[in-house]
Amino acid sequence: MIRVLIADDEPMIRAGVRAVLASDPDMEIIAEASDGHEAVELVRRHRPAVAVLDIRMPGLNGIDAAAEIRSSAPSTGVVMLTTFGEDDYILRALGGGATGFLIKSGEPEELITGVRAVADGAAYLSPKVAARVVAHLAATGAGALADRRSAARARVDSLTAREREVLAFLGSGLSNGQIARRLHVVEGTVKAHVSSILARLGVDNRAAAAVVAHEAGIVPAPSQT
Repeated sequence: MIRVLIADDEPMIRAGVRAVLASDPDMEIIAEASDGHEAVELVRRHRPAVAVLDIRMPGLNGIDAAAEIRSSAPSTGVVMLTTFGEDDYILRALGGGATGFLIKSGEPEELITGVRAVADGAAYLSPKVAARVVAHLAATGAGALADRRSAARARVDSLTAREREVLAFLGSGLSNGQIARRLHVVEGTVKAHVSSILARLGVDNRAAAAVVAHEAGIVPAPSQT
């Protein structure tokens, strides 16, 4: 059973997220919060597998709450809910402890997929979020999009062929276990590859590595079936 906490200052959003996640028989909503401070306290008390946080909340926002959760309850994964136009918040959250990023207006199935991925230790970037992050980075003085993609490809080219394969799966939101099954290797081998990938790319977490994978264009398009 995946134990989940939901935090959003809008009751209707909380109700919608709760209804979607409750439709999955493997998920249990164990607590709800209306602000970041309450979310952190409830995570410390209940230790859920995943905390679903609104990126912008009164008092303590989702970014700062994610950082506190990462520090005080590292076993709890954080999924950040965002809306279009919050690109700066997303970039800050990438370094703040969140490993899942979803658009509030996305499909209900994607919310379940993202929570499951983070509960399983993976990073999950909604394709729409990934596209906006890459475009935003290109438009904020960090260099033209073509330059960023070229730089990302150069970073990826420094990886071994197997590490590039693992990174592509990581960017698709797969967990270590899922990647291991795809590659027919043991999970410990994938974990070692991921650690090497983070070091070689110079990033701190799987979500940031996933952004590099998207920038480099090595993430396969989602299946339409």
